[in-house]
Amino acid sequence: MTTDSDTGTGMFRDTADAAELLAEYAAGSSFFFASPRGSMLARGVDATVPKTTCASGRSGLPRRVADFLRHAEEFGRRDPLVVGAVPFDGDLPAHLVLPSEVVRAQPLGESAVVAPAAESAGGDYELRQVPAPGEYERAVERVLKRLRSAELSKVVLARSLELSTADRIDPARMLRNLAAADPGGYTYAVDLPRRGADGSRDNFGPQPELARTLLGASPELLVSRHGTQVRANPMAGSRPRSDDPAEDRRRAAELLESDKDLREHAAVVEAVADALRPYCTELVVPERPSVRSTAAMWHLATEVTGELADPATSSLQLAVAMHPTPAVCGTPPEPARQAIAEAEPFERGFYTGMVGWCDAAGDGEWVVTIRCAEIEDAALRLYAGAGIVEGSDPAEELAETSAKFRTALSAMGWSGAL
Repeated sequence: MTTDSDTGTGMFRDTADAAELLAEYAAGSSFFFASPRGSMLARGVDATVPKTTCASGRSGLPRRVADFLRHAEEFGRRDPLVVGAVPFDGDLPAHLVLPSEVVRAQPLGESAVVAPAAESAGGDYELRQVPAPGEYERAVERVLKRLRSAELSKVVLARSLELSTADRIDPARMLRNLAAADPGGYTYAVDLPRRGADGSRDNFGPQPELARTLLGASPELLVSRHGTQVRANPMAGSRPRSDDPAEDRRRAAELLESDKDLREHAAVVEAVADALRPYCTELVVPERPSVRSTAAMWHLATEVTGELADPATSSLQLAVAMHPTPAVCGTPPEPARQAIAEAEPFERGFYTGMVGWCDAAGDGEWVVTIRCAEIEDAALRLYAGAGIVEGSDPAEELAETSAKFRTALSAMGWSGAL
């Protein structure tokens, strides 16, 4: 049963069919977000949150969004919300929009999957690895030397795959493939302006062409807020899955007992708890992590829950306070950022940023932008990273990034070796 409620210039609908939302997604006019709590399809853009040049930078984003949503209510919108993505670098602008219509459904479970994971999202690809595998291993070695000097305890080092094809890539097909592979995770697709156009507008006038698509299937919830309930699910420490069931179980068990991975994971959980604690009257942090699986990887995960002290604190305010966690940056954060800038021969952009939504009441969900792809016409860019800590092996870290690439590569129909 579907019900509609007028929200001024936009529409807000609830529907029981998550498969319908997935099938209706169209790149260039939609935002799709599926989580274990439910699915969302937002269509059209009525306004874009303005870019800022003020000194507050990222820290001022929650206030700007709150003001933006209040203005939307003054324009006659009931229950307005913003959807979109926030980049890794705090000096780059977020892309958050007020959609024309929002449709919600139940979680995207097995019954909602409408495409086989092997369905090709494009033609024959040419692939370029940035940096080359050998250079990535040498970069890991350089980071390890810095770790031994006690300047740093962890750096998350990423690499990129650049793919091109003669045919236009179909983001909708790739999104369906991602949902088919991990229907219980966080599947997302976000329209972005073309490179070099930030798309910012300070009014409700004509909006920019949205010709770039960021999509992925993240295993990691950064933070959600529903009423006064707060939840985070930090992840760090991983192993690639195996096609052999016995070997797959062995890898999961090994991960749960790995001293190196447990130390890395504990540092991330501690940072997440420290960031949330000032906003919560109580915070529950389990003593030990569990293992969580995706189609490609095993991960150490800890579910942190809390009760919000001030109902005026929005999900975006919590997300900004937490981001970036050591799971995507490192510790201490500023020296880790510097090491990343020196070692990675590309700009991360929205990779390791956050994707999600926030409404005028402050409720929302934000996930870490990993296992992602960025599509523009016939070109596609993938990212994957590994946490470098004392005891890391360059060859093993390279293999971990290759395994993480499999999420997006499989969704493209790519079966070649890296």
